[in-house]
Amino acid sequence: MEITRRRLLSALSAAGLLAVVPVGRADAATAAADRARLLANTVAVFAGTEESNARPETAAKLAAVDKAARADLKAMDDAGEGELFAGLVLGTDEASLNTAYRKLYEMALATRTPNPRAPSDLYGDTAVQRRVIDGLVWLHERYYGDQSKGYYGNWFHWEIGIPQHISRTLVLLVDELGTYRPELIRTYVASMDAYLRNGTDGDVNLDSRFHTGANLADITTNRVLQGAVLGEAGEARIRKALTDQLTVFVTIDPYHLNHGVTDGYYADGSFIQHASVAYTGSYGKGLLTRVVQTLKILDGTGFAHGQELVPTVHGWVRDGFAPLIFEGWMMEIVKGRAVARTDSGYTDVAVVVEAVVDLSTLATGADATALKGYVKHVRATSRAALDPARFVSPVSVVRYADIIGDASVPPADLNPAARSVAFNAMDKTVHRRPGYAFALARSSDRISKYEYMNGENLMPWFQGDGAHYLYLAGQDQTQAYGVDYYTTVSPYGLAGVTAPVEQRRTVPELYGTPYYDNPGHPLHFTSSSESQNKYVYFPRGTNRYSGGAVLGAYGAAGAVQSSDVAYHDRALLPEDFVVYRGATSTKSWFLLDDEIVVLAADVGDAAGRAVTTTVDARTAAPGDRTALTGVLRDGRPWTGPGTADLRWLRYANATRGTSVGYVFLDAPRVRVTEEPVTRSRRVVRTANPDTPVTRSVLAVTLDGAAGARPGRFAYALVPNAGEDQLRAHHHGPLRVLANSRHLQAVTHTDLGLTAANSFTGGRHETAGLRVDGPASVLVRRVGAATSVAVSDPTMGRDTVTVLLRGRALRTVTADPEVRVSRTPGGTRVEVNTRHAYGRSFTVTLRG
Repeated sequence: MEITRRRLLSALSAAGLLAVVPVGRADAATAAADRARLLANTVAVFAGTEESNARPETAAKLAAVDKAARADLKAMDDAGEGELFAGLVLGTDEASLNTAYRKLYEMALATRTPNPRAPSDLYGDTAVQRRVIDGLVWLHERYYGDQSKGYYGNWFHWEIGIPQHISRTLVLLVDELGTYRPELIRTYVASMDAYLRNGTDGDVNLDSRFHTGANLADITTNRVLQGAVLGEAGEARIRKALTDQLTVFVTIDPYHLNHGVTDGYYADGSFIQHASVAYTGSYGKGLLTRVVQTLKILDGTGFAHGQELVPTVHGWVRDGFAPLIFEGWMMEIVKGRAVARTDSGYTDVAVVVEAVVDLSTLATGADATALKGYVKHVRATSRAALDPARFVSPVSVVRYADIIGDASVPPADLNPAARSVAFNAMDKTVHRRPGYAFALARSSDRISKYEYMNGENLMPWFQGDGAHYLYLAGQDQTQAYGVDYYTTVSPYGLAGVTAPVEQRRTVPELYGTPYYDNPGHPLHFTSSSESQNKYVYFPRGTNRYSGGAVLGAYGAAGAVQSSDVAYHDRALLPEDFVVYRGATSTKSWFLLDDEIVVLAADVGDAAGRAVTTTVDARTAAPGDRTALTGVLRDGRPWTGPGTADLRWLRYANATRGTSVGYVFLDAPRVRVTEEPVTRSRRVVRTANPDTPVTRSVLAVTLDGAAGARPGRFAYALVPNAGEDQLRAHHHGPLRVLANSRHLQAVTHTDLGLTAANSFTGGRHETAGLRVDGPASVLVRRVGAATSVAVSDPTMGRDTVTVLLRGRALRTVTADPEVRVSRTPGGTRVEVNTRHAYGRSFTVTLRG
């Protein structure tokens, strides 16, 4: 453990975080005051204060607290023999035990939540508090105290979920516990330590794959609260937990990992959990919430200098969250298995907004103003009303109301309206313009193709194979995406996906359980084993090339499609383990102002199966007025649906006031379908209600016949397109320069932009540009200035060299990693990409 400790201190010191937790103990009186302040802060976070709860804005929140507690009390009154709450069966389902502890917490919360405007008889009711305490005793004696009978099912409940409810309940009732059952605190803390089985000696293990990122923040926050209720004996626990939690603030350097951990925030704004899952919109928001809560809990205590952490968290919001939130909606590409849940992307963003509200009160000066302005921006642009009653804290409800009512703070996004973002550390790309946002999901041998777990996201197979989401401004995104998109759109026909024509089965259909169970096999398949993660829950691809460059507000992305690791390792897997082979393709996405240009080559299947490539898939409500118009290659007008040799196509939804155009620069006959689809939301998540959903589904598809040679095609997505705009592309600014598995490139004459992705070794030439080896390159010429951006999508090259043919150019500005030299026939740009992890490097040149 001493080696681990030294490594921890070294990491914190390198990140400038070591001074956050003061060294040395305070005197007894100061320490006692700090613990009391911590307890009071925690109660204020969850129950509010007399001052906050006197505000009318908290009325709905306080009513919800009271209502939940009364429902729980009734369930306790109605409990039968052997029950604590009526109908809640305990002993075999850890989720039910978690629910029991949650109900006790809700009852305790009501007794500590003041409501000066509408006083509740539950507030301060010691009889109810003692019923909660008796419930804690009852559960411990029968279902929690005997660790040999516990720890079945999902580890999360035992190490995080249940301890979270217990720890908060102990804080809320610490005074009454001291009077009524003073021994219960130590009893429960000892049991919670015993259930920390992925730890070491009942404490956090920073080398454990379970104690990372958002999970680590949850565990350590629980331990801070446990230390507070233990009194003087818990002080060391608090400081140790805070030191452990500090590791989540360290930016992940993939070339110098601490404890082998890849979970957390990266320099480019990416967030990863489970070692390979792009997860900002799920675990990432959980981490944001937890650390901001911890900063509030510690405020004014001597346990930590939390102010020093605020700029780091502000950076998470600015670079990690803001690009992924479009008009109040969290993008699907970073939600993992949560895409199949019925809670919408608007609900996800409400969680982020609460954290930003609280962070703004911890920040100062321009940072505080920027965060408040972002809160107002989200509210002003969201297509769904944000409900502060769903915030965790009544204090946050009041702070939110104060921000919205502050006329001195204008609404302002944290990002410019036109921006292209390469989240290359998590194989995702976001491109934003006024009027739309485009989100792209890639995968590689670094990043998972998808996440499936616990019966959630049952048909995820192609979500990392170039699936895209085109969000249009002014639209209620629940009508375009969310759970109903995955429910009604074929999993083989997600927008942007190339898939083999075959029928796959879900994990429960294959094995009869939510996971593959084979503990006796050498790979040891259990519900939470590493093999389960690797081959079932979130398998990675087997391709190395996935990434792209950014130049100003323009971007390029490229990926080589592959089968997943399970297919690659099929000879190692059990005979009854089912693997699926993927299709092949080499694709590029060039991200401009009015167009997203997609090039694809080597599109096919090595096994000879037919393949389909979905140019786009969009949904509409059954009563929406939609229209399909287009022009054939020979210039004749066309109306769909049907199959035709199209020059361009326009899909318009007059009811929603939206449209998307498709310009087919080089493509075979296009199959266009629009038909009603009705399915139950349960087809994508076993826990979803059996609610039928009907959508009119548009599919724009390019077909490849079985046994055909690999194909290629090029097209452009044109958001909010009018017919005149689409007609203009016949002799318009876009031109495809190259489209093969070696090189893909386009030029846009109006923008003066040339963009290229090279995928293989050797020299690649196009339009006065030479690229050595695999790379992503953007070149823009405006007047006498030439700007260049270069990145390494393989993440493994030390140097990328680009030659700009023509007259010699001199450097105006350049990143330190860029070297420019004159060479016969042009200008040589050499970029040091060693350990850059996909970062773009730029240089501006002039003749």
